[in-house]
Amino acid sequence: MQRNGPAEEGGDSRTVLIPGGTFRMGSNKHYPEEAPVHRVSIDAFRIDTTPVTNRQFDEFVRATSYVTFAEIPPDPNDYPGALPHMLYAGSLVFSPPAHPVDLSNWSEWWTFLKGADWRHPYGPKSSIKGLEDHPVVHVAYTDALAYAHWVGKSLPTEAEWEFAARGGLDDAEFAWGDQFTPGGKHLANTWQGNFPHQNNCDDGFARTSPVTTFPPNGYGLYDMIGNVWEWTSDFYAPKHEADAAKACCIPQNPRGAREQDSYDHCQPQVKIPRKVLKGGSHLCAPNYCRRYRPAARHAEPIDTSTSHVGFRCVSRV
Repeated sequence: MQRNGPAEEGGDSRTVLIPGGTFRMGSNKHYPEEAPVHRVSIDAFRIDTTPVTNRQFDEFVRATSYVTFAEIPPDPNDYPGALPHMLYAGSLVFSPPAHPVDLSNWSEWWTFLKGADWRHPYGPKSSIKGLEDHPVVHVAYTDALAYAHWVGKSLPTEAEWEFAARGGLDDAEFAWGDQFTPGGKHLANTWQGNFPHQNNCDDGFARTSPVTTFPPNGYGLYDMIGNVWEWTSDFYAPKHEADAAKACCIPQNPRGAREQDSYDHCQPQVKIPRKVLKGGSHLCAPNYCRRYRPAARHAEPIDTSTSHVGFRCVSRV
């Protein structure tokens, strides 16, 4: 990885300056959507050292009276054919089954709970008391964007996010090197055991964790792997652009797919754009979702919020 200089601290103490440079983005070793590996150049930018926390998001809501997507009942016009009694405010909450289930059926462990939102992460009877320094969850893309605008920042592109997550290590498997648990030590909040029914909690957490619990990467950034997935501003495509792999053409500050190309082609009748999520979460497990790596990526519809997706912000130099 080519860099223009070391990461610096300054300005907002909750951000880090990421130097511009060129790096190898993606992976040819894991899931097909991560391929092909290709060289990308990025200008310098600043990025939050942690995901946005419940405490920070609460400040935003108190100052603006903002209402999140999960707190608003769906408009029947947006969901033709849906039964009226099913159109209520809520969000997807991870609900572990008591026994092994079909891993191809995500409804076995996700429940759309009425009253689940960022203030009530596990359902209407829960709260964020004691979770103030945990990442905010149940935020749809529009919610993350609204917060970013309020603080005068933006959401990172996929390339910016991955460049920062690598921490100065080019082509390393993880944000700290090529061993997932060096010396047997857990360096991120992920799932240990057989997902989704058995979590050994060897890392100390069954769900989210405070954002500075685990060591930072080489740029001083926390939770670039695990804890919660993070929104980026890029539309999703099922693989990286093939032209980007050409050595003669290194994209500068690339953006993702076109909006119309981000629709789920398995459901052609659904025209909801999808954005790229990065970083994996506390639900990523070796037997199900090995996406606790900088190169990993996942598609998320912009009208969806869950108990394992958050975000962080950037500002461009």
